[in-house]
Amino acid sequence: MAIKVAFIGAGSVGFTRGLFRDILAVPELKDTQFGFTDINKRNLDMVTALCRKDIRENKLPATIDATTNRLKVLEGADYVINCTRIGGLEAFKLDIDIPLKYGVDQCVGDTLCAGGIMYGQRNIPCVLDFCHDIREVANENALFLNYANPNAMNTWAANHFGGVPTIGLCHGVMGGHWQIATVIELLVNKGKKPGRPGYTKVSTRDVDIICAGINHQTWYVQVIYKGEDWCDRLLEGFQKHPEYSKTEKVRIDMLKRFGYYSTESNGHLSEYVPWYRKRTKEIKNWIDLGCWINGETGGYLRVCTEGRNWFETDFDNWLKADVPPISPQHRGGEHGSYIIEGLETGKVYRGHFNVPNNGCITNLPDDAIVEVPGYVDRNGVSIPKVGDLPLGCAAVCSASIHVQRLAVEAAVYGDVDLLKQAMMMDPLVGAVCDPNEISQMTDEMLVAQAKWLPQYRGEIAKAAKRLASEKRLGTKGTKGVARLHTKTVTEMKKDRAAARRIAAASDKANLAKKK
Repeated sequence: MAIKVAFIGAGSVGFTRGLFRDILAVPELKDTQFGFTDINKRNLDMVTALCRKDIRENKLPATIDATTNRLKVLEGADYVINCTRIGGLEAFKLDIDIPLKYGVDQCVGDTLCAGGIMYGQRNIPCVLDFCHDIREVANENALFLNYANPNAMNTWAANHFGGVPTIGLCHGVMGGHWQIATVIELLVNKGKKPGRPGYTKVSTRDVDIICAGINHQTWYVQVIYKGEDWCDRLLEGFQKHPEYSKTEKVRIDMLKRFGYYSTESNGHLSEYVPWYRKRTKEIKNWIDLGCWINGETGGYLRVCTEGRNWFETDFDNWLKADVPPISPQHRGGEHGSYIIEGLETGKVYRGHFNVPNNGCITNLPDDAIVEVPGYVDRNGVSIPKVGDLPLGCAAVCSASIHVQRLAVEAAVYGDVDLLKQAMMMDPLVGAVCDPNEISQMTDEMLVAQAKWLPQYRGEIAKAAKRLASEKRLGTKGTKGVARLHTKTVTEMKKDRAAARRIAAASDKANLAKKK
C-alpha cells in the first residue's frame, strides 16, 4: 500500500519540489501519495503544477492532493514535512531591520540572535497547531520531519510540548563535510596540480565524520581519512586553502581557538557568538562579500526576496522547461527521503539528525535538541551515545541552549519576561546592547509582528504603551555594515541564468554550495 507524505508550507520555491523528487527517486516509493498545503494558494498552485509535471513526464503512479485545507492533507499521513516560513518575507525583514536600529547586525537571523528568537515566537504556536492536527488525523505512528528554522526551537517545541515524535533535519553537516574533504585533498597533494600524475582526489566518501553539538553549532569531533583522525590537521589546511582562508575567517578562528571545525557557514556562525559582529567597524574584518552566506548583512533576506520575485515573474518559463529525469542517479542529498526510504524498505541510512538529547551528549542538558549521528532502518531511528563534547565546544553550545530553552518557553506561554531574558542571554545581542536597549528592541519587535504572535495578544498593547512612554534607544541609523542592494526583477533579467539559480535553490546551503 502506498505511503502518504504531507508537506506543510509546500509553496516553498524550490525545497518542496527537490525533496518530492528525491522521494520519488526511490523505486519502492514511486507510487507515494503526496499532500501539499500552504496558506498562500498562488504559491501552492505554482509548486503543485511543477511537481505534477514531474510526475506526468516521468510516467510515475504518484499522486498529489493540493489544498489550503491542512486537515485534509494531514489525514492518514505517514510522514509530515514542515518547510514553513511563518510571517514570510515581510516578517523576516522586520527580524533584520529592527535589531539593526539597536546595533545588532545579522547575516541570516533565523536560528539564534534577535531574529532567530522572534522567528521562533512566530513558528512555535504554528508548530503546536500542526502537532495537534497530526495527533487528530494522521496515522498513529506518523513521523514529523521539521526542516523549518529555527530548527532546534521548532523541534524542541514539537517533542516536548506537541506530543509528536519529531526529527529536525538540516544539511549543514554535509556542507562542512564537503569542505573538509577538499581541505584534506589540498594537504595530501602538497602543491600538486589536479590532473597531474600522482594527484589524489579526496571525496566525502573517503572521509568518515562524526559531528555532535546543536543545530548550526555542531562540531566535527572525528574526521577519519585512511584510518587516521585529521582533526588536528584541519587548521593548517583551512588556512592554506585559497578560497576558505578568505571566506571562512570566523570558522577558522573558532577552529583555532576551540580545536574543532563547526558546521555552519561563516555568516551564520558569526551571529551565534559574541566576538565577531559586536563592533561595527570590525565586522568587515571577519566576512567576505563574494557570497552572501559569508557574512553579508541581511544576506539571506536579500537572496530570498530576489528568488521569490524572480520565481513569480519567470514561472511560465519554468513550466515550459524540460523536466529532468527522476532517478536514483539524479537524487539529492537531503536527509528526508533517505529516512523515509530506510523506514519503509529497511535500507540502512546513516546521517546527522536533531533529536532530544536524552543522554546522547553527556555534558549537555537532556532536554536540549542536539544534532548527532543517527541510523535508520525498518526498526526505526537509532541514536548512539556520543559521550562528552570537548569542554570548550560544550560551553559554546550550552550558551545557545539556554537561549533556546527560554525562547521556547516564552513562545509556548506568551511570556514577555522570558522572551526578554532570552534576548539578554543571546551572546551577540548581549554583547551589543544594554538591558534597556534589549527590552525596548523586544517590545518594538512584538508590536511590529503582532499579527503573527497570537500567544502575546494580551501583551502587545502593554508593549506599545511602554514604547510610547520611553525615550527611543534604537537610534543607530545604520543600514548594516555590509548590506548589499536587493535587485529588482528588471536588474535580474540581465543575468537570467543566475536569477534562476537563486530562485531554484532549495535553501541557504544550496545557494552557497560549490562555487
